[in-house]
Amino acid sequence: MKIILKIEGMHMCLIIFQKNSHPDYKLIVAANRDEFYERPTASAGFWQDHPEVLAGRDLSKGGTWLGLTKSGRFAAVTNIRKPGMDGTDKKSRGALVSGYLTGHTSPEQFLGSLEAEKDDYSGFNLLVGDQNDLFYLNNDGTSVEGVPDGTHGLSNHHLNTPWPKVVKGRSRLGEYLQSEGAMDPDVIFDILADSEEAEDNLPDTGLPKPLERKLSSPFISTPEYGTRSSTVILIDHEDNATFIERNFSKGVQTDEQRYSFRIE
Repeated sequence: MKIILKIEGMHMCLIIFQKNSHPDYKLIVAANRDEFYERPTASAGFWQDHPEVLAGRDLSKGGTWLGLTKSGRFAAVTNIRKPGMDGTDKKSRGALVSGYLTGHTSPEQFLGSLEAEKDDYSGFNLLVGDQNDLFYLNNDGTSVEGVPDGTHGLSNHHLNTPWPKVVKGRSRLGEYLQSEGAMDPDVIFDILADSEEAEDNLPDTGLPKPLERKLSSPFISTPEYGTRSSTVILIDHEDNATFIERNFSKGVQTDEQRYSFRIE
């Protein structure tokens, strides 16, 4: 598995979410962050330097991969896994998420100003918005677009590219959201914990097929690299937010952070 060391930078490899299409919740997010085990990380919490921001933190670059603020600002990033889109001279993707969460500009303004300098960053997919509306941008040929209502998936290509983990995650979350009864975060975490590798329809990102298969499951566990955290965010129609993060070390859960607050 040494070849996986060619995958550089901070990653979050799966985000499944629904927007404005559930009777009880306006936003439901389920996300896995995949990263090297040795990369120093702080678990989710309200930041000391920006107390309104609830997020984990990448301690090597200072940014984050996903977060929510007390005022409802939400952002998340994944990398684009494509030859030539990363480099040591590029800015950290995590700064995009923290920049939006700690700022005050509208999502459209933030992404509009980013358009001119998006090639300064390693390959990224970026979701920004709030509990009511989301916008999407990448630096692989997609300009700013609004995310329509419905259930969506994002991995390491474009929004809703039908990679096996995206297809499976969207399908399973969509089916669960149609069921009756109260929302159970544990069921959503079970969707994120799926470690079954895909047999076919693997993407071609320049990696050897055996490695591509290892990376094809929603939850990844290899000797040096894998799913470090799973996050579930629920925001209901009264703007009550629930944020739950489970952290993992080499496939074993180490802790859980749980926060609830009313978006103001």
